[in-house]
Formats: sequence, structure tokens, C-alpha cells
Amino acid sequence: MSSSGEVAREASIRSQTAPRSGAVWIRLEESLLPSLVALLVAAIVGDILIVVFGQSPGAVYRLLLEGTWGNSYGFGQVLYKATTLTFTGLAIAFALRAGLFNIGAESQLAAGGFAAATVGLALPPGLPWIATLPVYVAAAALGGGIVGGTAGVLKARFGAHEVITTIMLNFVVLALLSYLTAAHLNVPETLHTTEIRSGALPRFSDFFASFHGSAVNVVLLLAVLACAGAWWYLFHTRRGFELRAVGLQPEAAEYGGVRPGVVWTRAMAISGAIAGLGGLNFVLGYKHYYEEGFAGGAGFLGIAVALVGGTHPLGAALAALLFATISQGGLAVNALVPKQFVEVLQAVVIIAVAVSVPEVRRMIRAQRKRA
Repeated sequence: MSSSGEVAREASIRSQTAPRSGAVWIRLEESLLPSLVALLVAAIVGDILIVVFGQSPGAVYRLLLEGTWGNSYGFGQVLYKATTLTFTGLAIAFALRAGLFNIGAESQLAAGGFAAATVGLALPPGLPWIATLPVYVAAAALGGGIVGGTAGVLKARFGAHEVITTIMLNFVVLALLSYLTAAHLNVPETLHTTEIRSGALPRFSDFFASFHGSAVNVVLLLAVLACAGAWWYLFHTRRGFELRAVGLQPEAAEYGGVRPGVVWTRAMAISGAIAGLGGLNFVLGYKHYYEEGFAGGAGFLGIAVALVGGTHPLGAALAALLFATISQGGLAVNALVPKQFVEVLQAVVIIAVAVSVPEVRRMIRAQRKRA
């Protein structure tokens, strides 16, 4: 009896766990494989471009890796650029999970940096960064969250499409910040504010001498925490489940008792807050002041990061490393190929993802049905 009972119990456990493991594998397959195919396509196109420039693909890619992951300074710069891209990519991925296309990460990033810099100018000088960091985090999240939440309210209250509102808010917010900086806060003959007097964050070079000269700083750790927090919220909380349900089918979610308007507003506010935190990387960890145009297109590149990363927090972090490597590697390979090669390669990656991901997923599902 005991033997038969154990067999029955083992069969029951297997029947419960097998579907779960199968579902996990299906999600991984549909998330990772299309992106890998897209990257392979981009690499092939990159090889063709390098040959057109009269260079060897192997030599160019070897130089790119040596100038990024092959030395401490280059690796530090990759991590610094990846930090900002992780925040913007994560912000856009979070909104996409709710069925929203947040095109406003550029202004949300700038608003977060500006809010943090303004708080830094108001704080008494000489305070340690451990004490001031929570204040800066709250300010940056609030600055970005207000911009993102505004688009969410317009979506929920008036049905205004978030793509239009976030694009327009980019112009409005960036112009407003430019005016405030130039009219009230800037150092004469510059486009940046005065330097903050408290709470500048240490760089990695303060702890590891090998990173000397690179801009990577402890905001990188905040980016890791943001990815972990977003993952937990999306996949292990009730509100995260509601957000994903609204993103998949808002009518069905509403029938189940979820209020899509509330979810949209909350999702855009959180998305904007995440993007706003990215401003700390420049303001607190690098230059220690707000400067007009410091975002440098990171908000728009975050769209590519989110899509290549499969709108998953971990995928966004890995995609941010990829694009940061390409960006920093462009400086290393400039002696062999034009600097525009990097921009073309980034564009190729984005186009390859847009074309390959739906097609590969369709092929995977068709193959699964035949099996």
C-alpha cells in the first residue's frame, strides 16, 4: 500500500509541476529565441557593412571588445551607459506590459535629473550621500512620475493616446527645464546648474582603482534594485497581475473587476518614476549638476532596449548592456570604420528585432502545434 501510495503521490506531483515547467520553457523560448535571431541577423548585416568599409569583421569586432569588456576603463564606461539605458528601457518595458507605449522617457529622465539637482542645491552643504540618497531618489522618482502620470491621467480620463501625449510632453517638459535652467539656475555662459553641495555619489573608482577615469558609480546598484523590484511587482503581486491583464485584454480585465483607467494611470506614473531615477546617474554620480541635453537620446534608445529585452526586467538589463557596449565600442573602432557605423548597427538591431520577433514567434507556435 505504501509503495502504491508513493507512486500515486509522485505522479500527482509530476502532473502539477510538468505544466509549470513547460509554461516556463515556452515563455523563455518565445522571449529569448526571437531576440537571439534578431541579433544574429544584425551581426550578419554588420559584417557586410564592415566589408564594404574595406575592413575585416574579425578585426573590428575584436577591437570593439578590447575597447569595452577588455579593459577596466572601457568596461566601466559600458556599465555607466548601461545604467541609464537600464532605467529607460525598464520604464518603457513596464508601460508596455500594461499595453501602453511610453515615448516620453527622454523628458521623464530629464525631469528626474532636474528634480534631483534642484533638491541638491537646496540641501545644506556637506551632508553624506548615505543620508541624502533617499531624498534624491524620492525627488527623481517624483519628477519623472509626474510627467509620466500626466500622460496616464490623460489616457484614463479623456482617452488621449499615450504615444501622442508623451511625444508632446517631451517638447513641453524639455523646453520648460531649459527655460528654468537658463533663466534661474545656470552658471553664466553655460547650460548647466551650479554643482550640488551635498550627497554626490561615489564612483566605482573610489573602491576599485582599476576603474580609474570611468564614470560608473553606485547608481548602477539602484538600477539592479529597480529591475528586481519591477520583476517582483509584475510577476508576484496582485497589482502586477492586474497590470498585465489590462495589457493583454483591457475589456476582459474590466469584466473581472479591474479598472483599466486606474491601472493605466498607475502604470504610466511608475514608468515615469523609473525613467526619472535614471537622471541620478548623471546628476549625482557623474557631473554633480543638471545640464541641458544630458539625456543624449537615452530615453528614445530605451525603446529599443525594452523591445530587444522582450519587455522583461532582466531582458531590459541585458539589452542595455548590449547597446552600451555598441555605443562605447564605437569610440574604440573609430580608427577602422566611421563613427556612423555604430549608429547604423544600432538601427539594424532595432529593425531586426521589429521584423524577426513576430515572425520567429509565429514559427515557434506553428512548430509547437504540429508537434
